[in-house]
Amino acid sequence: MKMNHVEGRKRGDVVLYALSTCVWCSKTKRLLDSLGVDYFYVDVDLLDGESRKEALREMDRWNPRRSFPTIVINNRVVVGFKEEEIKKALGL
Repeated sequence: MKMNHVEGRKRGDVVLYALSTCVWCSKTKRLLDSLGVDYFYVDVDLLDGESRKEALREMDRWNPRRSFPTIVINNRVVVGFKEEEIKKALGL
């Protein structure tokens, strides 16, 4: 599965599972961008075949309910757009 990378200040491992049509996913990306954080993301709905299956398997490890956005920050999971929780997990 190919993930998109946004360069920024390293705050550990940050991975966002998103949907391209999800307003809350877009808000999460904008938040990470505004904080200048280095992160990886994948828009699961734009994947197909084995890439999509791989993304969903990986996401299931963190959020079996498969709700979006799911963000994994240094092995800590935040489900949904929760600005303060995200900042806290990033150490901000």
